[in-house]
Amino acid sequence: MRYDKKYREGAVEYRIEGHKLEETSKTFKVVRTTLKKWLKKYKETGDLSDKPLNRSPKKICPEKLREYLRENPDAYQSEIAEVFASSQPAVSQAMKKAKITRKKDSTLPGAKRCKG
Repeated sequence: MRYDKKYREGAVEYRIEGHKLEETSKTFKVVRTTLKKWLKKYKETGDLSDKPLNRSPKKICPEKLREYLRENPDAYQSEIAEVFASSQPAVSQAMKKAKITRKKDSTLPGAKRCKG
């Protein structure tokens, strides 16, 4: 959970004014560990701004995924993830949304059936 910058500044100022850490924690309903991090950041940088998030959502185009799988039918999901600059779970999710199955066709020549 992210706290508003003004809220963090208020908690840090309250603590700097001389209130105990436990009192500040109860007043602002923030755990002491979080307050300590805020105080450390404030002392080091003088600022409590949010760090920019370094993630960008990457969607895998279903048409490009189908085309890649036609050309590379035996590719592992990890290999597909590298090609699409994504993660293996993202590939799995994209395949599920596109209703692409990786089950092998037992009717193909050379395919063996398991006898149980």
